[in-house]
Amino acid sequence: MSDLKPYELMQAVVDFLERESVSYRIVGSMASMIYGEPRFTNDVDILVDLPLVKINALCQEFPPPDFYISADAAREAVSARKQFNILHLPSGFKADLILTIDTEFSRLDISQGRRVKSEGFYDAMFASPENVILKKLLFYQNGGSDKHLRDCASILLVQEKNIDQSYLDKWAKKLGVSDEFKLVSDRLNKERD
Repeated sequence: MSDLKPYELMQAVVDFLERESVSYRIVGSMASMIYGEPRFTNDVDILVDLPLVKINALCQEFPPPDFYISADAAREAVSARKQFNILHLPSGFKADLILTIDTEFSRLDISQGRRVKSEGFYDAMFASPENVILKKLLFYQNGGSDKHLRDCASILLVQEKNIDQSYLDKWAKKLGVSDEFKLVSDRLNKERD
């Protein structure tokens, strides 16, 4: 298992979550690459609504010596609605499991999305491209790097005909990221010129 790829770790976690009927969505860099342009990543972010009763099964699914997962950290994260991770020790790849919070946007984020399949590689539920963009705008606003804006522009460019612009405008305003969204739109317009 030392030659594990990030998408294989993602699929292993997804297989567990689906078998256990746990709501999830792939978010972050992996979702950005699916909807936009490919780039390297060594982790996968998974938004989950994981109940405490599933933690022991999750730990058994990813046992040592190939994996490291702290049951205590997982329990704390579930209780505090934070995040914890599963590390694949031979490769250094990790899956960050991010617990949903009880907000209107978070409920939409975990309930909306699309199943994306790549034969022989993965078959998983991804957050909608609109929600991936909105989350990246929030990360950028909170001191994130310019890569978040690049990812947003890439998604908008590649998914141009599949983006719900009115949803994006509405939620950018509600989440307070309209200025950041304008930066992305300006960047995209410059790339098109």
